[in-house]
Amino acid sequence: MPTAILTGQPVPGSSIESELRSLGFDVHLAAGAAETETLLARVPGEERVAVVDARLVGHPHALRLGLTDPRFPLAAIPGAVTAQPAARQTLTRAMARENSTGGGTAVDVDSLADRITAALDADGAGVHRPELGSLVAAVPADPQARNEARQAVAAVDDEAVRLKSAVKARDGFVTTHFISPYSRYIARWCARRGLTPNQVTTASLITALIAAGCAATGTRGGFVAAGVLLIASFVLDCTDGQLARYSLQYSTLGAWLDATFDRAKEYAYYAGLALGAARGGDDVWALALGAMVLQTCRHVVDFSFNEANHDASANTSPTAALSDKLDSVGWTVWLRRMIVLPIGERWAMIAVLTALTTPRITFYALLIGCAFAATYTTAGRVLRSLTRKATRTDRAAKALADLADSGPLAEAGAKGLRTAARRLPGFATPAVALLGGAAVVATAALTDFGGPWPLVAALGYVLTSALAVARPLKGALDWLVPPFFRAAEYLTVLFLAAKADVNGALPAAFGLAAAVAYHHYDTVYRIRGDAGAPPQWLVRTVGGHEGRTLVITLLAVLLTAAQFKVALTVLAVVVALVVLVESIRFWVAAHQVGAPAVHDEGEPA
Repeated sequence: MPTAILTGQPVPGSSIESELRSLGFDVHLAAGAAETETLLARVPGEERVAVVDARLVGHPHALRLGLTDPRFPLAAIPGAVTAQPAARQTLTRAMARENSTGGGTAVDVDSLADRITAALDADGAGVHRPELGSLVAAVPADPQARNEARQAVAAVDDEAVRLKSAVKARDGFVTTHFISPYSRYIARWCARRGLTPNQVTTASLITALIAAGCAATGTRGGFVAAGVLLIASFVLDCTDGQLARYSLQYSTLGAWLDATFDRAKEYAYYAGLALGAARGGDDVWALALGAMVLQTCRHVVDFSFNEANHDASANTSPTAALSDKLDSVGWTVWLRRMIVLPIGERWAMIAVLTALTTPRITFYALLIGCAFAATYTTAGRVLRSLTRKATRTDRAAKALADLADSGPLAEAGAKGLRTAARRLPGFATPAVALLGGAAVVATAALTDFGGPWPLVAALGYVLTSALAVARPLKGALDWLVPPFFRAAEYLTVLFLAAKADVNGALPAAFGLAAAVAYHHYDTVYRIRGDAGAPPQWLVRTVGGHEGRTLVITLLAVLLTAAQFKVALTVLAVVVALVVLVESIRFWVAAHQVGAPAVHDEGEPA
């Protein structure tokens, strides 16, 4: 149980002690700094502890934001400071210094909690201060100020503020205007019944899988039910994040489940549509796989660009300035958010088209919309990268190298090509990755199945992939390397399966691409959660992007079309088992050992 130490003389009629207990704190009273330090030393090191001024007047949600958010090791609001186990020593040192100096760090501050916060700031400890907005948190100096603070608390409905803050500050048009106005109340209903965000996330996944099953029936009634259930799944998808924000139930495991299940839901639904179309005599597996490839590559562009510029210094760009200017005009804000086809707009379009049209029309619309969105966002990011003056860090280069997913062949080749790579101009790295990928995709698409040219191109792809990662990815456009690799691998599988022209080859290719995509998404979520990339043994076991591409082209040469379908199925099962088992093991273990809680907002809902 977390502990709160109330410092100073208790105020008659104050509700601070009961409010702290309602938040789950075990409350102890301390008359001064010396007693506070003694009580602080008695609190077990594995528990959260808070030092709170007994005179504090504030909204319950202000206390909740300041003292219970699991994402931050140190946090403070006026009159209160808290530390999680990871930052207990830092808090203890600041408390000891305040006690020994008699408040020398900030002698003009009357509150011990605020003096400790000032000492932490002086140490550069990184204290989080939540945005309180209209919520009150103050330490009144006299009865009149205390009365005014109480009146200010009574004047603001903190429950209304809590409901408002449960919704993302920046979201898509569909979510903002058609989902969030009521889903926030569903989140509150869930919170009052003790449901967790992870339970709601699981409910959303189950609903989407049922929707995919309805689509797989191939009947008009099934398609209508699938569209309705997909919207219901999205409502629950919004609700889980709003529940996390409403009740501050953040966790590393929860962020991973939310992001992973989003992809599983969407791609399972694509498969359901393809199965339903097949029941009606229409083979759209190539469209389904193409939609998954396009959507995955879009996400990799987002991830790579953000990681490349996560901590770039001297980050200036006329393109970014223009973007900020457009965001100051109301209608352009919503237009720009809609044309990138975020998950809310995308799922709404899929649901409506599923109910009213055919799977083929649904996939055509999805491919056209995502292609336009990908072109728009990628072009804007290329312009930003070319016009900004920035120095990329080693951290950014490491993240891009992890996202590249280079296997043992590319790693070995990169060691021998480092000297040559240093002589190349800055634009050569993404250009080499693009040309190598384009060659293997083109030969897979334009030559007959079983011919040697895709294999020859794949051998060249191994060399170009090694050259692309032979030096640190710090160039202006080096963030394009991972998405080029993703497109090359996925499209090679798609075209070889299509060229095999045997029943079941494309569904097998869909399964293989889905398994590999999960591995790539898992890499992203580990990096975002500051957990590091997947272990090298895992990357080597599944071959890296260049190794898998080489193996698949080799199988296409050595096997018949029917045998190739079986090989793709076996590869899909093996890759899925390896990456799933390791991923689940890692995230469950991280959750059990108390990994830092995060809440990745991810793709705009």
